[in-house]
Amino acid sequence: MYTPENGKIWLATGAERVYLEPSMANRHGLIAGATGTGKTVTLKVIAESFSEMGVPVFIADIKGDVSGMCLPGCENKHIRRSIDTMGIEDFNYTLFPTRFFDVYGKLGHPVRTTISDMGPDLLARLLNLNETQSGVLRVVFRVADDLGLLLLDLKDLRAMLQHVADNANDYKIKYGNVSAPSVGAIQRSLLTLEDEGGDIFFGEPALEIADWFDWDENGRGYMNILECMELFQRPMLYSTFLLWMLSELYELLPESGDLDKPKMAFFFDEAHLLFKDAPKALLEKVEQVVRLIRSKGVSVWFITQNPMDIPETVLAQIGNRVQHALRAYTPNEQKSIRAAAKSFRVNPVFDTETVLQELATGEALVSVLNEKGVPTIVERANILPPKSSMNAVSPEMIAHTVEVSPLYLKYRETVDRESAYEILGAKAQEAAYAAQIEEQRKKAEEERIAAEKEQAAREKEQAAKDKAAERERLAAEKAYQAELKKKEAEIKKLEAQAAKQKAAAKKKKSNSALGKAVSSTANSVGREVGRQIVRGLFGTWKK
Repeated sequence: MYTPENGKIWLATGAERVYLEPSMANRHGLIAGATGTGKTVTLKVIAESFSEMGVPVFIADIKGDVSGMCLPGCENKHIRRSIDTMGIEDFNYTLFPTRFFDVYGKLGHPVRTTISDMGPDLLARLLNLNETQSGVLRVVFRVADDLGLLLLDLKDLRAMLQHVADNANDYKIKYGNVSAPSVGAIQRSLLTLEDEGGDIFFGEPALEIADWFDWDENGRGYMNILECMELFQRPMLYSTFLLWMLSELYELLPESGDLDKPKMAFFFDEAHLLFKDAPKALLEKVEQVVRLIRSKGVSVWFITQNPMDIPETVLAQIGNRVQHALRAYTPNEQKSIRAAAKSFRVNPVFDTETVLQELATGEALVSVLNEKGVPTIVERANILPPKSSMNAVSPEMIAHTVEVSPLYLKYRETVDRESAYEILGAKAQEAAYAAQIEEQRKKAEEERIAAEKEQAAREKEQAAKDKAAERERLAAEKAYQAELKKKEAEIKKLEAQAAKQKAAAKKKKSNSALGKAVSSTANSVGREVGRQIVRGLFGTWKK
């Protein structure tokens, strides 16, 4: 509970009151303990106190019970006992300014981010890619950046993967080898991610974390609650999304150094999922962000069952710790209890390891940083009760809260602007059209060439025919001339014959006249002789 009189957060009461220094809150915090030991109550008390001092809060709500922040709490015997035994004065049940967000857009404003904003490293973790496939994914992002192509949603990434695969030989020298099997494996992983709701998560309008920095009319910071009951069923998407938000917040905020209070407080429930199966390179980045984000004025609180679930490199950055009861039924659990006990500054009044197993619900071992940044001696204390409702609110109440929010119109509708998918698709269409035009040109050229060849063949054939006809004509003319000469020769022969005959006839005619005369004489002689012969016969033959 925020105490304006000293500007601190009254967190718990044991032998004495335990206060959390707001100026040391950006050294981060851990709330740990077994199921049912009171972690959610501790989370709410700290979050409510931040809100009251004007610090916006983000909470990942795994079980849905944090949604009650938008309603005032109700009196019950447990809270009344805490109020009375701790001597809390002026305790008033109250609601807090609350906004709801949901990756799936069902119980809150839709939460989206773009593929480009997520980046290849977190996306490779989300897709559970191996080292080779992660390298190919980084190449795809680099090519997209160099070409100025936006990767907003899954279809953009698919289109980019296909583009790089189709042009692998062109990119090989500059970016390295991109194998078809690796691209195929990434494409299959994208199908799995899409089935888990990735097609809803990736897109625009992307969430602007700056919208979380808001206050009500009383100056209280808004509670930005991410509904995670469905998202939590997909641990890889849940953890990757939270890591993305943390990195986005780091990039958004300027360096601010030490402040009187944080600019924002983050609460990550089931924090062990952030680090489960994370490659070493990613863990190093998480550690770096956790270490450096405190200089941006951000307080990060991890909520988990066992503090050993958090990597040591991250635990080393945590200065404020609230450890609820741990159970030790196995050797590994006993080992975890010993490790948790050793992480506290020893209190000579009790044995930390023993008390860790004796704590009742609502009790915790608490150690925070004092105003000088030194961890306080661990205290066994009871956590203060929250002021808002511990019950989950109805979906109708959440829907009403969303609809009256000024962010409703901003995030309600999905926007699909021109990005890699559309640009590469247009280029593919242009290429296909150009290929079609080229094919048509080639076909037309082939048809032209074929027509020219055919025309040339026809002309050649016609020339051959003409030549043959010319030969035939010449042969015919030659034959005609020969025939003509023959006829002329015959005519000449006939004429010669005729002339000869004429001459002969003329000669014959001349001869005929003479002959006629001779003949006449002969005839006359003959007749005369004949008469003589005849008389000699009929008379006396006389010579």
